[in-house]
Amino acid sequence: MNIQGITAPKAPIKPYPMTIHEDTRVDNYYWLNDRENPEVIAYLEAENAYTEMVMSPTKAFQEELFEEMKGRIKEQDESVPYRDGEYYYYSRYIEGGEYPLYCRKKHSMDAEEEILLDGNALAKGHDYFSIGGYDISDNEQILAYSIDTISRRNYTLYFKNLQTGELYPETIENTEGGAYAWAADNQTIFYLQRDPQTLLASKVYRHKLGTSASEDVLVYTEEDPQFYMGLGRMKSKKYIVSVSDHNGVSTEYRLLEASNPEGVFKAFYPRQHGLQYSIEHFENKFYIRTNLDDAINFKLMEVVENESHDTTNWKEVIAHREDTYLEGIDVFRHHLVLTERSNALIHLRVINQRTQKEHYLNFGEPAYDAGVGYNPNFDTDLLRFHYTSLTTPSSVFDYNMDTQEKTLMKEQEVLGVFNKEDYQTERLFATARDGVQVPISIVYKKGFKKDGSQPLLQYAYGSYGYSIDPYFSAARLSLLDRGFAFAIAHIRGGQEMGRPWYENGKMLQKKNTFFDFIDVSEYLIQEKWTSKDKLFANGGSAGGLLMGAIINYRPDLYKGILAAVPFVDVVTTMLDETIPLTTGEWEEWGNPKEKEYYDYMKSYSPYDNVVSQEYPNMLVTTGLHDSQVQYWEPAKWVAKLRELKTDNNILLMHCDMSTGHGGASGRFQRFKEVARDYAFVLSLV
Repeated sequence: MNIQGITAPKAPIKPYPMTIHEDTRVDNYYWLNDRENPEVIAYLEAENAYTEMVMSPTKAFQEELFEEMKGRIKEQDESVPYRDGEYYYYSRYIEGGEYPLYCRKKHSMDAEEEILLDGNALAKGHDYFSIGGYDISDNEQILAYSIDTISRRNYTLYFKNLQTGELYPETIENTEGGAYAWAADNQTIFYLQRDPQTLLASKVYRHKLGTSASEDVLVYTEEDPQFYMGLGRMKSKKYIVSVSDHNGVSTEYRLLEASNPEGVFKAFYPRQHGLQYSIEHFENKFYIRTNLDDAINFKLMEVVENESHDTTNWKEVIAHREDTYLEGIDVFRHHLVLTERSNALIHLRVINQRTQKEHYLNFGEPAYDAGVGYNPNFDTDLLRFHYTSLTTPSSVFDYNMDTQEKTLMKEQEVLGVFNKEDYQTERLFATARDGVQVPISIVYKKGFKKDGSQPLLQYAYGSYGYSIDPYFSAARLSLLDRGFAFAIAHIRGGQEMGRPWYENGKMLQKKNTFFDFIDVSEYLIQEKWTSKDKLFANGGSAGGLLMGAIINYRPDLYKGILAAVPFVDVVTTMLDETIPLTTGEWEEWGNPKEKEYYDYMKSYSPYDNVVSQEYPNMLVTTGLHDSQVQYWEPAKWVAKLRELKTDNNILLMHCDMSTGHGGASGRFQRFKEVARDYAFVLSLV
């Protein structure tokens, strides 16, 4: 891309001093923190216009990439149905449709189709559209569903009579999408309401169908802003459950019998600092996944109903293991299914409750992603699970837990010229600077030359204990087919290697995340997978923080950077409790009101550490309505980089003026964003 003669926008410098702990930081671009200011909007539009001009020579290429990606997708497609109650539920796409249709059929898939929601019809007239989930009453006659048309994840709740097709007159605004639970009377529903300023869900309300939302009853308020809330109905249907979770610190579940909607939510076990747990109800007992007694990788326990308040009543079912993280459980009448993680891979373990015999599913690839699907019924010996790898499209299986027979129900169809045997995946390990072995999952098209001559895109996230497993992407084929390798660095801060992997990549250990990524980059260069002038890095949100940190530490390693919705102004954001989600993040990053955390955070915060040096080519993306990483973080970062960087490399920012954290909402529209990103890196090779 030739940018000669095109002038980049320059944001005015307006010094804004901020002092804490006797330390003053001066933010020259703090003024961008006001989306109502016409000067701010004008600057964002100027950045968009500049990006458009610089990228204009790639317009035809972007369109080619978009059509290529779109062409691999089967437009008329359907999910694998699941049985719940009297109905089989599924979703399907129509040709040309951007959004799914949610459907059901009674008793048999040969029955007449009933369309619950038509996403394409509901989305008409909206630049952004998202269905936040739906829930159906026990009598299967009333549908509760939610919609967001702003991209702030504030969902409006609607009710539909499935017998008449008519909507009930009431709507409920500012709800948490998907966090709804019907009581057994088919008239009462519970929901979470979000604070309009912080966007945290902190209140549980009870609503009576056919009444105004103004009459709804507040049944619980979470007073601690560091706790995130959840709400739902347990698989057994006996209990409605409200959850308050302070990630890495403590959990509290509160239960209400669904048959008693006007009752009081009661704590399963009161919150206790350091104690985390999750529960599954079955018959007259609860299974408990917990870190009780320093079980850092969690263990499985059980307790009889109404005896949970005393942990001496909790009985061990699966002991804690140093090398295996217990990620989740699913309960069936005759089987327990454990989702475990070891050596950076998911393992599904099936235990026959009648015989106590157990086995693991065999997936047969060196790197993959697998997980338990939606299994709403206890009385079945079939486990629905999903599987994918860097070379295997997303697949859905039904697995007989007794006979160990596996039936492929559906594999994602990739249209056009695609043969998964043309691609190779490997599992590598890089030695970090402190001696830790960091796993890498890598994929490339066969014929890739490991002589340092070919390009590679390195991706990671590395925060919140969120593990990035090796997954298939049909869009990614557009890179692989053009000579790229793609590598996922399973760096600390995720949970790929167990809970300690996460603990060693957060708070005062956060720099391990950045150094792991850099050390993986150096390993890939040393082993001639690529070279400095062919290595690209990609990360979004907290992974965008990662991008900001690595280019401050080692800008020389990378030819180009893709930073999506990057969280780069760590100190300022963590000091501002009015910004959505801030208080709940202190256990991830630390509270900078304490000097120890302030000093450490300031030492790596990308925005605070931009200096006068050369930086790689960069494409930064954000959304004006982002509720998780506010648009002004990347905007300020780009402005400061423009001010201080000493190179002539490309620096672009695109702010989508109609979306938020997740970008475009349509099924195909999102590929336009991917095509832009790929055109950027491919044009630099």
